[in-house]
Amino acid sequence: MKLADKKATLSFSNGSPSVDLPVYQGSIGPEVIDIRKLYAQTGMFTYDPGFMSTASCQSSITYIDGDKGELLYRGYPIEQLAENCDFLETCHLLLYGELPNEQKKKEFDARVTNHTMVNEQMQFFLRGFRRDAHPMAVMTGLVGALSAFYHDSTDINNPEHREISAIRLIAKMPTLVAMAYKYSVGQPYIYPKNDLSYTANFMRMMFATPCEEYVPNDVLVRAMDRIFILHADHEQNASTSTVRLCGSSGTNPFAAIAAGVACLWGPAHGGANEAALNMLEDIQKMGGVAKIGEFVSKVKDKNSGIKLMGFGHRVYKNYDPRAKLMRETCHEVLSELGRRTTRCSSWRWPWRRWRWKTSTSSAASCTRTSTSTRVSCSARSASRSACSPRSSRWPARSAGSPS
Repeated sequence: MKLADKKATLSFSNGSPSVDLPVYQGSIGPEVIDIRKLYAQTGMFTYDPGFMSTASCQSSITYIDGDKGELLYRGYPIEQLAENCDFLETCHLLLYGELPNEQKKKEFDARVTNHTMVNEQMQFFLRGFRRDAHPMAVMTGLVGALSAFYHDSTDINNPEHREISAIRLIAKMPTLVAMAYKYSVGQPYIYPKNDLSYTANFMRMMFATPCEEYVPNDVLVRAMDRIFILHADHEQNASTSTVRLCGSSGTNPFAAIAAGVACLWGPAHGGANEAALNMLEDIQKMGGVAKIGEFVSKVKDKNSGIKLMGFGHRVYKNYDPRAKLMRETCHEVLSELGRRTTRCSSWRWPWRRWRWKTSTSSAASCTRTSTSTRVSCSARSASRSACSPRSSRWPARSAGSPS
């Protein structure tokens, strides 16, 4: 972010002296007006509920252009990452600012894999919950409880502590989710298996039983991995802002992330997934497809109080770039499962009972070439497009818009 060669002038109709405010430019996105000294200069605050026109920080991680339907992670279009990289490569990109080469990928994958187990006492903590408790309530408690077990990495002023906390959260979240699910259905916990990919390991912990060997389905693993990539980051959304606000007090990373999980629970944020499923079930109870027109009419009636959930994201005015990828993934999964209909009554996914909004991975190794900023993926088909950051306009993002 750099100072622009112009200023913004704020004038008042009552004859009060005008005020010049500095303007900053990011490498991408709109310019920003610096109002940090506004109160000292004028005795006034700005009023902007929901941060609709306010940048709360400088960031070089994620950029969204809602008008163009564009989502970039560190300058890479989300479409390229979802097609050519796996979730752990995406995590490496978000954490360190670059996609890993083959050696770095191997080291990063091993580091995450070696942290997937959780303290055995966590299962006793789980027993304090009712088996029919909402999964997000359980996850809020479990994530917050991690701070009681890992005292060696809770100093947010220490870069090494921040890094190991991030690694632990990425590694342990699938294990905690799977433990919570198994507890809810009364099945024994399945421990992580280090020879599986991140996402395959997650699915095995979720759906395997001690009675027989579980073999992850590659199509379903890739679908789940892509879901994790598409939800890995989304600029300064509600849960990210919540984590930053908690972190500003100096609290430990696990407590801050637990607050973010609680925020994610809400139906106006991550809980919209659950709200959409509930809506589809309500339509089915009303009579299914034959009642869709009647339901839509109620949605259009502003006095009905009925909302259409799960159709579009308010940030994207054109289209959500993730939607096309999810549509393709949906058809791949339906084809693999032998389901040719997308009618809501036909969905019987094994994870349907739990409506999770978590971030969690699988296969493909991206290696950065030495001659350019392009990335070729060694475990993908050569016919697929390589990932290339839009580096000519990227290095730092001036601000994040809420979503």
